[in-house]
Amino acid sequence: MTDAPVVSISSGSVRGRWRGASAAFLGIPFAQAPVGGLRFAAPVAPEPWEGVRDALEYGPTAQRGDKGVTLIPEPSIPGDATLNVNVFTPSPGSADAKLPVLVWIHGGGYVAGSPASPWYDGRAFNRDGIVTVSISYRLGFDGFGHIPGAPSNRGVRDWLAALEWVQANIAAFGGDPDRVTIAGQSAGGGAVLTLLGMPKAQHLFRAAWALSPAVADVGVERSRTLSAKLAHLAGVIPTVDGFRSVPESDLEKLQETAAAAPKGDPLGAVRSLIDEGLPWGPAIDGDLLTQTTLASLESGIGSDKPLVIGTTDDEFTMVLDDVKGRLRLLPAGLLLGRLLTDRDTRRSYLAANVVQRRKGTAAVLGRYVTDAIFRTGVVRVADARGDAPTYAYRFAWPSPTRGWALHCLDVPFWFDCLDADGVQAIAGDAPPRRLAAAVHGAAVSFIRDGDPDWPAWARHPGVTRVFGGPPEAPDVAADGYASVRPLVA
Repeated sequence: MTDAPVVSISSGSVRGRWRGASAAFLGIPFAQAPVGGLRFAAPVAPEPWEGVRDALEYGPTAQRGDKGVTLIPEPSIPGDATLNVNVFTPSPGSADAKLPVLVWIHGGGYVAGSPASPWYDGRAFNRDGIVTVSISYRLGFDGFGHIPGAPSNRGVRDWLAALEWVQANIAAFGGDPDRVTIAGQSAGGGAVLTLLGMPKAQHLFRAAWALSPAVADVGVERSRTLSAKLAHLAGVIPTVDGFRSVPESDLEKLQETAAAAPKGDPLGAVRSLIDEGLPWGPAIDGDLLTQTTLASLESGIGSDKPLVIGTTDDEFTMVLDDVKGRLRLLPAGLLLGRLLTDRDTRRSYLAANVVQRRKGTAAVLGRYVTDAIFRTGVVRVADARGDAPTYAYRFAWPSPTRGWALHCLDVPFWFDCLDADGVQAIAGDAPPRRLAAAVHGAAVSFIRDGDPDWPAWARHPGVTRVFGGPPEAPDVAADGYASVRPLVA
C-alpha cells in the first residue's frame, strides 16, 4: 500500500492518502462553490475535471474565522468551495466490498461547526469495516434564512445533495449505497431527525443515529420576521439581489444581532430559547418541510428505519457553574418558576429530580434547561414513532475536568478517538477505554445490522441503555428518562 490510492467517481478521479490500514480522501466537492450567482441557490453538481484531483487536505468550511476554544475542535478553513465531503475507507477502489456506510453531519447550532474536526476522522470505524463520510453544509442565514425568490432550506438541500453524492459514488470507495446510516450530534442530530421525517430523503439512507439532537423547526412567521430584521440591519431590500449585495462576513455578524435576545434578562433569554427554539435552522417551508419533525415522525414517515436517539445527562448544566455559589442559598423552586411557570408541572418535576436537587440550585436549573431542550425530545420522538424500531440511550459518565456528563462529551467515545486533539480537555488524562469500546461498539453493531444490542422502546416503553452510569446501576434502565416525564405529560 505504498502507492497513493486513486478512485474514479462521477466528476473525475481523486487521489487520497493511506493512513495505515485505511485511506482518507478529503475535500471532494459534491456541489459547486455557492458564490456569485450560486449564492443562496440550490446546490449545483460539480463541474467534471480532467486528470486526477488531489484529495489530500480538508476543503473550505462554511464556518468562518477563529471561533476560540470550543468543546469540539472544529477548525475553519478559508475558501469558496465549501460544499465538500471527506471519505475514510479501508477499501478504496473495491466496488465489490459493499461495506456499510456512516455519513456524519456536524453540529454547531446550525450557525457554526466544521466537518474537518479530528474527532470526526473515520479511522476507528474503518478498522471495524465501515466506510465513513463527513459532509459540509451552508450555515446560518446563508443556509436557512428566508429569502423571497430563493430556494428555501438551502442547508437542508446541501444535506440531500451530499447524500445523493454518496448514493452515486460510495461504491467506488468500497461502500454499499444500500447500507447507509446517517448520524450527527447536536444540530447534526437535529439534521438526522429532520431527514428521517422528510419524504424526499427516504431513499437516501436506511438507518439513523441522533446524538443530543437539537431540532429547529423554525416557523414560517419567525423565519420571515428574522430575515426582514436582518435586511433592515443590513440596509437592503429583503430579496436575493439585496442580500447578495452584502458581504458574507457582514451578514454573519448581523445575523447574530437579528436573532439576539433582549439584554439584561439572562433567564428570559433562556426561556425564549426553550419556547421558540434556535433562530436559524431547518424551517417549515411548505416544500421540503410541510410540518414539524415530530408531526412527520408521528405520521409514520421514516418508520421503516431503525433509530437510535439519546443525550448526555447534563448537556448544558455547565453554563451555570460560574454562578452556582450565588445561587446556592436561593430556593430551586423559586428560580425554576421563572422558566417553568406551571406550578403543578414544576412540583412534579422537582419531585422527579430529587437526586439533582441535592447538588444545588444551579444544578437543578441546568438540568431543567438540558431536559427542556434535549432530553424531553428523546421521549417525544420515541413515543411518536410508535411501533417503529427506536432505541434510547443516555451518556451518564461525568467529565473529570468539567464535572458533568456534558454536551459533546460522548462524541470522542462514539468515534473511539480518545487520543485525538482536544479530547483531554473535556475527558481528562485517562478517559475510560472500556466506555469507548461500549459506545463505539454499539454504533458499529447498529451501522452493520440495524440493532445496537439493547431492547427497543416500542417493546418496553422507557427502556434505555445507560453508558457510563454508576457501577452499581444496571446498564439497561427500565425507564431511563423517568425524570423528564413531568415535562412531557
